Amino acid sequence: MPAKRPTLQDIADIVGVTKMTVSRYLRAPDSVAAATGEKIAAALESSGYIRNRVPAILSKSSSKTLGIIIPSLSNQVFADLVQGVETITAQHGYDTLIAHTGYSAEVEQDKIDMMLSYQVDGLILTESGHTARTLQMLKQAAIPVVETMEVPSSPVDMAVGLDHEQAGYDVVNRILASGKQHPVYLAARMDTRTVLRQQGYEKAMAEAGKTPVTVSTSEHSSFTLGSELLARALANYPKTDAVFCTNDDVAIGVMLYCQQNKLRIPDDLAVVGYNALNIGAAMTPPLTSVVTPRDKMGEQAASLIMTVLQGETPKETVITLPHSLTSGRTL
Repeated sequence: MPAKRPTLQDIADIVGVTKMTVSRYLRAPDSVAAATGEKIAAALESSGYIRNRVPAILSKSSSKTLGIIIPSLSNQVFADLVQGVETITAQHGYDTLIAHTGYSAEVEQDKIDMMLSYQVDGLILTESGHTARTLQMLKQAAIPVVETMEVPSSPVDMAVGLDHEQAGYDVVNRILASGKQHPVYLAARMDTRTVLRQQGYEKAMAEAGKTPVTVSTSEHSSFTLGSELLARALANYPKTDAVFCTNDDVAIGVMLYCQQNKLRIPDDLAVVGYNALNIGAAMTPPLTSVVTPRDKMGEQAASLIMTVLQGETPKETVITLPHSLTSGRTL
Protein backbone atom coordinates (compact mmCIF):
# COMPACT_ATOMS: atom_id res chain seq x y z
CA MET A 1 0.00 0.00 0.00
CA PRO A 2 1.29 3.51 -0.77
CA ALA A 3 2.35 5.59 2.22
CA LYS A 4 -0.17 8.15 3.47
CA ARG A 5 0.89 11.74 2.89
CA PRO A 6 1.13 13.85 6.05
CA THR A 7 -1.74 16.33 6.32
CA LEU A 8 -1.96 19.78 7.85
CA GLN A 9 -3.73 18.17 10.81
CA ASP A 10 -0.83 15.73 11.25
CA ILE A 11 1.62 18.63 11.45
CA ALA A 12 -0.65 20.50 13.84
CA ASP A 13 -0.85 17.43 16.11
CA ILE A 14 2.94 17.07 16.14
CA VAL A 15 3.47 20.70 17.11
CA GLY A 16 0.45 21.04 19.35
CA VAL A 17 -1.21 23.91 17.50
CA THR A 18 -4.31 24.29 15.36
CA LYS A 19 -4.44 23.37 11.70
CA MET A 20 -5.19 27.03 10.96
CA THR A 21 -1.89 28.06 12.57
CA VAL A 22 0.04 25.67 10.34
CA SER A 23 -1.84 26.93 7.28
CA ARG A 24 -1.09 30.53 8.26
CA TYR A 25 2.60 29.67 8.66
CA LEU A 26 2.72 28.13 5.16
CA ARG A 27 1.16 31.26 3.66
CA ALA A 28 3.27 33.75 5.63
CA PRO A 29 5.89 32.38 8.08
CA ASP A 30 6.26 35.75 9.81
CA SER A 31 2.58 35.70 10.78
CA VAL A 32 3.18 33.22 13.63
CA ALA A 33 5.45 33.48 16.67
CA ALA A 34 9.10 32.73 15.89
CA ALA A 35 9.29 29.80 18.34
CA THR A 36 6.11 28.27 16.94
CA GLY A 37 7.37 28.78 13.38
CA GLU A 38 10.57 26.89 14.19
CA LYS A 39 8.57 23.95 15.57
CA ILE A 40 6.31 23.90 12.52
CA ALA A 41 9.29 24.05 10.17
CA ALA A 42 10.94 21.15 12.00
CA ALA A 43 7.74 19.09 11.81
CA LEU A 44 7.33 19.80 8.11
CA GLU A 45 10.95 18.74 7.50
CA SER A 46 10.87 15.55 9.54
CA SER A 47 7.50 14.37 8.20
CA GLY A 48 8.26 15.02 4.52
CA TYR A 49 5.12 17.15 4.22
CA ILE A 50 4.06 17.99 0.63
CA ARG A 51 2.02 21.13 0.24
CA ASN A 52 -1.37 20.75 -1.48
CA ARG A 53 -1.97 23.82 -3.61
CA VAL A 54 -5.39 22.76 -4.93
CA PRO A 55 -7.49 24.46 -2.21
CA ALA A 56 -5.60 27.74 -2.68
CA ILE A 57 -6.03 27.53 -6.42
CA LEU A 58 -9.76 26.92 -6.08
CA SER A 59 -10.27 29.74 -3.58
CA LYS A 60 -8.01 32.35 -5.14
CA SER A 61 -7.94 31.34 -8.82
CA SER A 62 -4.17 31.61 -8.53
CA SER A 63 -1.52 28.92 -8.63
CA LYS A 64 1.55 31.12 -7.96
CA THR A 65 2.98 29.35 -11.03
CA LEU A 66 4.11 30.47 -14.48
CA GLY A 67 4.04 28.11 -17.45
CA ILE A 68 7.00 27.97 -19.84
CA ILE A 69 6.61 26.27 -23.22
CA ILE A 70 9.87 25.44 -24.99
CA PRO A 71 10.47 23.49 -28.22
CA SER A 72 13.38 21.40 -26.94
CA LEU A 73 14.67 20.10 -23.60
CA SER A 74 18.16 19.36 -24.93
CA ASN A 75 18.93 22.77 -26.43
CA GLN A 76 21.02 24.96 -24.11
CA VAL A 77 19.45 28.06 -25.66
CA PHE A 78 16.14 27.33 -23.95
CA ALA A 79 17.79 26.21 -20.71
CA ASP A 80 19.35 29.67 -20.45
CA LEU A 81 15.95 31.28 -21.03
CA VAL A 82 14.36 29.20 -18.27
CA GLN A 83 17.15 30.09 -15.85
CA GLY A 84 16.51 33.76 -16.55
CA VAL A 85 12.80 33.30 -15.90
CA GLU A 86 13.40 31.50 -12.61
CA THR A 87 15.75 34.23 -11.42
CA ILE A 88 12.70 36.50 -11.32
CA THR A 89 10.01 34.03 -10.27
CA ALA A 90 12.05 32.97 -7.24
CA GLN A 91 12.15 36.57 -6.04
CA HIS A 92 8.35 36.72 -6.13
CA GLY A 93 7.60 33.31 -4.62
CA TYR A 94 6.43 31.80 -7.91
CA ASP A 95 7.15 28.35 -9.31
CA THR A 96 7.48 27.34 -12.97
CA LEU A 97 5.82 24.55 -14.93
CA ILE A 98 7.80 23.57 -18.04
CA ALA A 99 6.67 21.64 -21.13
CA HIS A 100 8.27 21.07 -24.53
CA THR A 101 6.73 20.79 -27.97
CA GLY A 102 9.31 19.36 -30.35
CA TYR A 103 8.73 22.44 -32.54
CA SER A 104 5.12 21.42 -33.21
CA ALA A 105 2.35 24.03 -33.09
CA GLU A 106 -0.19 21.27 -32.46
CA VAL A 107 1.77 19.94 -29.50
CA GLU A 108 2.14 23.51 -28.22
CA GLN A 109 -1.66 23.75 -28.34
CA ASP A 110 -2.01 20.62 -26.18
CA LYS A 111 0.62 21.80 -23.70
CA ILE A 112 -1.00 25.20 -23.32
CA ASP A 113 -4.36 23.49 -22.80
CA MET A 114 -2.78 21.41 -20.03
CA MET A 115 -1.13 24.39 -18.36
CA LEU A 116 -4.30 26.44 -18.41
CA SER A 117 -6.10 23.54 -16.74
CA TYR A 118 -3.64 23.94 -13.86
CA GLN A 119 -4.55 27.63 -13.75
CA VAL A 120 -1.06 29.00 -14.31
CA ASP A 121 -0.98 32.73 -13.66
CA GLY A 122 0.98 33.55 -16.81
CA LEU A 123 2.61 31.94 -19.83
CA ILE A 124 6.00 32.36 -21.47
CA LEU A 125 6.15 31.02 -25.03
CA THR A 126 9.17 30.51 -27.30
CA GLU A 127 7.40 30.42 -30.66
CA SER A 128 5.35 33.05 -32.48
CA GLY A 129 3.35 30.73 -34.75
CA HIS A 130 0.25 29.33 -33.01
CA THR A 131 -2.83 27.38 -34.01
CA ALA A 132 -6.22 29.09 -34.12
CA ARG A 133 -7.32 27.10 -31.06
CA THR A 134 -4.23 28.19 -29.13
CA LEU A 135 -4.97 31.84 -29.87
CA GLN A 136 -8.58 31.37 -28.78
CA MET A 137 -7.56 29.65 -25.55
CA LEU A 138 -5.09 32.41 -24.71
CA LYS A 139 -7.75 35.02 -25.36
CA GLN A 140 -10.25 33.27 -23.13
CA ALA A 141 -7.71 32.64 -20.36
CA ALA A 142 -7.11 36.37 -19.97
CA ILE A 143 -3.71 35.89 -18.32
CA PRO A 144 -0.46 37.68 -19.21
CA VAL A 145 1.44 36.00 -22.06
CA VAL A 146 4.96 36.80 -23.28
CA GLU A 147 6.35 35.47 -26.56
CA THR A 148 10.14 35.26 -26.44
CA MET A 149 13.21 34.59 -28.60
CA GLU A 150 11.91 36.76 -31.44
CA VAL A 151 9.68 39.81 -31.79
CA PRO A 152 6.53 38.94 -33.78
CA SER A 153 4.87 41.67 -35.82
CA SER A 154 1.58 41.08 -33.98
CA PRO A 155 2.25 39.68 -30.49
CA VAL A 156 -0.48 37.74 -28.71
CA ASP A 157 0.08 40.01 -25.70
CA MET A 158 3.69 40.96 -24.89
CA ALA A 159 7.03 40.02 -26.42
CA VAL A 160 10.74 39.99 -25.57
CA GLY A 161 13.25 38.87 -28.18
CA LEU A 162 15.80 39.65 -30.85
CA ASP A 163 15.53 41.04 -34.35
CA HIS A 164 16.97 37.97 -36.08
CA GLU A 165 16.67 39.47 -39.55
CA GLN A 166 18.73 42.47 -38.50
CA ALA A 167 21.28 40.21 -36.82
CA GLY A 168 21.69 38.20 -40.03
CA TYR A 169 22.00 41.38 -42.05
CA ASP A 170 24.68 42.77 -39.73
CA VAL A 171 26.67 39.52 -39.70
CA VAL A 172 26.82 39.26 -43.48
CA ASN A 173 27.93 42.87 -43.81
CA ARG A 174 30.73 42.13 -41.33
CA ILE A 175 31.73 39.10 -43.39
CA LEU A 176 31.80 41.12 -46.61
CA ALA A 177 33.72 43.94 -44.91
CA SER A 178 36.40 41.40 -43.93
CA GLY A 179 37.12 40.84 -47.61
CA LYS A 180 35.24 37.60 -48.17
CA GLN A 181 33.39 37.55 -51.49
CA HIS A 182 31.21 34.44 -51.47
CA PRO A 183 29.50 33.82 -48.12
CA VAL A 184 26.93 31.01 -47.94
CA TYR A 185 24.15 30.60 -45.38
CA LEU A 186 23.94 27.14 -43.77
CA ALA A 187 20.47 26.47 -42.38
CA ALA A 188 18.78 23.62 -40.49
CA ARG A 189 15.24 22.82 -39.40
CA MET A 190 13.94 25.99 -41.15
CA ASP A 191 11.98 27.26 -38.16
CA THR A 192 10.85 30.89 -38.00
CA ARG A 193 14.10 32.23 -36.55
CA THR A 194 16.23 30.37 -39.08
CA VAL A 195 14.17 31.89 -41.89
CA LEU A 196 14.46 35.39 -40.40
CA ARG A 197 18.26 35.08 -40.32
CA GLN A 198 18.15 33.89 -43.91
CA GLN A 199 16.17 36.97 -44.89
CA GLY A 200 18.78 39.19 -43.27
CA TYR A 201 21.52 37.33 -45.13
CA GLU A 202 19.71 37.71 -48.44
CA LYS A 203 19.09 41.43 -47.88
CA ALA A 204 22.78 42.10 -47.21
CA MET A 205 23.85 40.05 -50.23
CA ALA A 206 21.37 41.82 -52.51
CA GLU A 207 22.59 45.25 -51.38
CA ALA A 208 26.15 44.15 -52.14
CA GLY A 209 25.13 43.03 -55.63
CA LYS A 210 25.82 39.38 -54.86
CA THR A 211 23.73 36.25 -55.39
CA PRO A 212 22.63 34.71 -52.09
CA VAL A 213 23.21 30.99 -51.64
CA THR A 214 21.53 28.96 -48.90
CA VAL A 215 22.34 25.32 -48.25
CA SER A 216 19.62 23.97 -46.01
CA THR A 217 17.92 20.93 -44.53
CA SER A 218 14.75 20.32 -42.54
CA GLU A 219 16.66 18.07 -40.14
CA HIS A 220 17.45 19.20 -36.60
CA SER A 221 20.87 20.72 -36.04
CA SER A 222 23.91 18.68 -35.06
CA PHE A 223 27.69 18.79 -35.44
CA THR A 224 27.49 16.04 -38.05
CA LEU A 225 24.90 18.00 -39.98
CA GLY A 226 27.16 21.05 -40.01
CA SER A 227 29.90 19.02 -41.66
CA GLU A 228 27.44 17.64 -44.21
CA LEU A 229 26.08 21.08 -45.09
CA LEU A 230 29.57 22.48 -45.62
CA ALA A 231 30.53 19.52 -47.81
CA ARG A 232 27.46 20.22 -49.96
CA ALA A 233 28.28 23.91 -50.14
CA LEU A 234 31.86 23.34 -51.24
CA ALA A 235 30.83 20.71 -53.78
CA ASN A 236 28.14 22.88 -55.38
CA TYR A 237 29.68 26.34 -54.81
CA PRO A 238 33.47 25.89 -54.85
CA LYS A 239 34.10 29.64 -54.50
CA THR A 240 32.60 29.61 -51.00
CA ASP A 241 35.00 31.48 -48.72
CA ALA A 242 32.72 32.10 -45.71
CA VAL A 243 29.71 30.54 -44.04
CA PHE A 244 27.09 32.12 -41.81
CA CYS A 245 25.58 29.28 -39.76
CA THR A 246 22.09 29.37 -38.33
CA ASN A 247 23.43 28.17 -34.95
CA ASP A 248 26.59 27.08 -33.20
CA ASP A 249 25.91 23.35 -33.62
CA VAL A 250 26.19 23.78 -37.37
CA ALA A 251 29.20 26.09 -37.00
CA ILE A 252 31.10 23.61 -34.82
CA GLY A 253 30.44 20.90 -37.39
CA VAL A 254 31.84 23.22 -40.06
CA MET A 255 34.99 23.80 -38.00
CA LEU A 256 35.50 20.08 -37.45
CA TYR A 257 35.16 19.49 -41.21
CA CYS A 258 37.78 22.16 -41.86
CA GLN A 259 40.21 20.58 -39.39
CA GLN A 260 39.75 17.17 -40.97
CA ASN A 261 40.21 18.53 -44.49
CA LYS A 262 43.12 20.93 -43.84
CA LEU A 263 41.11 24.09 -44.48
CA ARG A 264 42.47 27.09 -42.61
CA ILE A 265 40.03 29.20 -40.58
CA PRO A 266 39.50 32.04 -41.35
CA ASP A 267 42.04 32.22 -44.22
CA ASP A 268 40.41 29.59 -46.44
CA LEU A 269 36.98 29.77 -44.85
CA ALA A 270 35.49 32.28 -42.40
CA VAL A 271 32.88 30.86 -40.02
CA VAL A 272 30.23 32.70 -38.02
CA GLY A 273 27.82 30.91 -35.69
CA TYR A 274 24.73 31.98 -33.78
CA ASN A 275 23.91 31.90 -30.04
CA ALA A 276 27.48 32.08 -28.66
CA LEU A 277 27.39 28.78 -26.79
CA ASN A 278 30.30 27.99 -24.50
CA ILE A 279 31.62 25.22 -26.75
CA GLY A 280 32.45 27.83 -29.39
CA ALA A 281 34.87 29.56 -27.01
CA ALA A 282 36.59 26.20 -26.39
CA MET A 283 37.28 25.61 -30.10
CA THR A 284 40.59 26.43 -31.82
CA PRO A 285 40.37 29.11 -33.03
CA PRO A 286 37.50 30.40 -30.85
CA LEU A 287 34.27 30.65 -32.82
CA THR A 288 32.92 34.05 -33.80
CA SER A 289 29.21 33.92 -33.02
CA VAL A 290 26.16 36.12 -32.53
CA VAL A 291 25.46 36.73 -28.86
CA THR A 292 21.80 36.18 -27.99
CA PRO A 293 21.12 37.19 -24.35
CA ARG A 294 18.67 34.38 -23.53
CA ASP A 295 18.93 34.81 -19.75
CA LYS A 296 18.02 38.50 -20.12
CA MET A 297 15.06 37.50 -22.30
CA GLY A 298 13.84 35.20 -19.58
CA GLU A 299 14.33 37.79 -16.88
CA GLN A 300 12.50 40.50 -18.79
CA ALA A 301 9.68 38.17 -19.84
CA ALA A 302 9.10 37.10 -16.23
CA SER A 303 9.37 40.71 -15.03
CA LEU A 304 6.66 41.77 -17.49
CA ILE A 305 4.32 39.10 -16.17
CA MET A 306 5.08 39.97 -12.54
CA THR A 307 4.34 43.61 -13.28
CA VAL A 308 0.93 42.73 -14.73
CA LEU A 309 0.10 40.32 -11.90
CA GLN A 310 0.84 43.09 -9.41
CA GLY A 311 -1.82 45.20 -11.09
CA GLU A 312 0.60 47.56 -12.80
CA THR A 313 1.05 48.48 -16.46
CA PRO A 314 4.49 47.73 -17.98
CA LYS A 315 6.32 50.71 -19.47
CA GLU A 316 7.02 48.58 -22.55
CA THR A 317 5.16 45.51 -23.72
CA VAL A 318 7.37 44.73 -26.75
CA ILE A 319 11.11 44.66 -26.06
CA THR A 320 13.83 44.07 -28.64
CA LEU A 321 17.16 43.17 -27.04
CA PRO A 322 20.48 44.05 -28.73
CA HIS A 323 22.71 41.49 -30.41
CA SER A 324 26.49 41.49 -30.76
CA LEU A 325 29.36 39.31 -31.95
CA THR A 326 31.80 37.44 -29.74
CA SER A 327 35.48 38.25 -30.00
CA GLY A 328 36.18 34.94 -31.72
CA ARG A 329 38.85 34.47 -34.38
CA THR A 330 36.99 32.64 -37.13
CA LEU A 331 36.13 35.82 -39.10
